[in-house]
Order: sequence, then structure tokens, then C-alpha cells
Amino acid sequence: GYQRRVRARRSPYCVQFNPDDAKQNFFISGMADKKIVGWDTNTGEIVQEYDRHLGAVNTITFIERNISFVSTSDDKSLRVWDWDIPVDRKHIADPSMHAIPSCSLSASGKWLACQSMDNKISIFATEKLRLNRKKVFKGHMVAGYACQCNFSPDNSYLISGDADGRCFIWDWKTTKVYKRFKAHDGVCIGCAWLPHETSKVVTCGWDGRIKLWD
Repeated sequence: GYQRRVRARRSPYCVQFNPDDAKQNFFISGMADKKIVGWDTNTGEIVQEYDRHLGAVNTITFIERNISFVSTSDDKSLRVWDWDIPVDRKHIADPSMHAIPSCSLSASGKWLACQSMDNKISIFATEKLRLNRKKVFKGHMVAGYACQCNFSPDNSYLISGDADGRCFIWDWKTTKVYKRFKAHDGVCIGCAWLPHETSKVVTCGWDGRIKLWD
């Protein structure tokens, strides 16, 4: 059973524990009411609120040795926050941007892959959170769906599901599609590489199945 229950005023859309060894009792949640809320598991109490987004918060990703985190939102922006400081130190928003429902950090920590609702994956360098315009991954259809994207453990490939049930694998260096295959009947919503058997990937879909591929 659970050890402690915390009560949120609105529905949480994402949650992340602070990865820092000294802050294992803290987690933050992205909420439907546009806020990011910090909690202490020792007390069950709210310890910080980050209230700058203009739409529901979809993802939270820790970067820069866990001293900062990036959030994305239905307001089509990215914001960078320092831990426990409720004012964002960087705000990225552009009329050409779309909502980002899924993000993935590379194993090296240098790159943040952002699944965009205009059917592409954009790449940001985590240092100063700058868009890498040379790295754009296309070909899949994800508009309207929060399909997960992920890096391979060695950062050589990028993987994503799509709305048509396909799984796409791109070559990181060339950004070209390395392989695509039909994985599920319906949306392929999630995918990940096995961390130790790196020739294998696992996918899940709206057909209710979880599949292991070699």
C-alpha cells in the first residue's frame, strides 16, 4: 500500500522526482491548471509553486546536473527553471512552435528531444537550451497524440511511435529514417530502448499490447 497521500487541487499531467541524491524526498508535478507544484514526501505538503505557464503543463525534465528543469505546456512554450526558484530564467516561445507533449533527454545529458504536434521532433541543446536547427526528425504522424520519443543508450538513434501504429527509428547523425515498421493496431503511444540489450526496443499501443522487438 501507499505510505503517504498528497492531495492536488487539479489533475496532474506529469510528475518527476528530483534526481539529486540529497533531494530524494522532493518531487514536482505539472498540473492541468497551468502550475508546476513542488512537494515534500516527508510531510505531504506543497513546498513551492511555479506559476508562469499559460496552459496545462505536459512535461518536466531535469537538466544541468539536476540543478534546473525544463517544462513544456499546451501554451506552446518551453521554460527553464532553477530548482526552488518560482520565476523562470528562460522562456522559449515562437509563433511557429506547436505544443510539446513528450520530451526525452539523451544519455549524455547534452540534448533534449521534443515531440512537436506538427509531426516532427525538435532538438534542443541543454546548455542554454538552444534549438539545434540542423537536427529535425520527420516522417511520422503524431498531431493530436502524446506519442513518446526516446534516444538509444549510445545516442546513435532516436525512436518514436506514431498515430498510425508505426514505430520510427532515425539515425542521429543524418536525421534520416533508419527503419520504420508497423508495431500496433492503433496509436503506438510509447517506445523505449532496452538499456543493456541495446538491439532491442519495447513498444506499447492503444491496442492494449506491449511488444518487445529485436
